[in-house]
Amino acid sequence: MSENKTQMTFTVTAQRLDAHGSEARCKSAALTLDTDLAGRLDAFNPAELLMAALAGCMLKSIERVSPILKFELRRVEVHLHGVRQDAPPCMESIDYEILVDTDESDQRLERLHDNIRKFGTVFNTVAPGTRLQGVLRRAIQ
Repeated sequence: MSENKTQMTFTVTAQRLDAHGSEARCKSAALTLDTDLAGRLDAFNPAELLMAALAGCMLKSIERVSPILKFELRRVEVHLHGVRQDAPPCMESIDYEILVDTDESDQRLERLHDNIRKFGTVFNTVAPGTRLQGVLRRAIQ
């Protein structure tokens, strides 16, 4: 018996501009991509884009569950550090730290972190193939 699941779809188009970069587009947004073999400082390379997508997923998860949990916060920062393996090429590990400026209890912070780990689309896509670990802690004011 099949389950009735709601599916979301996403469409992104990317195009090579020249030997130094490319551009990705979705909706009304455009993003310059670092596809230059020498690298470039003004754009995200593919590994950095993956990590930015993971950070965005964590932040969006917080936005989604905060009203449900009635979780009050003032600010959130996500810091990530990734290690790329050469052969075969893959992200070997991604470590993260989520800093939340809040007066909520430590127990509520842990509940927020649990929700990020359980319900984040990108988080759950990356986790099976990458050592993904980190902490969510109170930001020191």
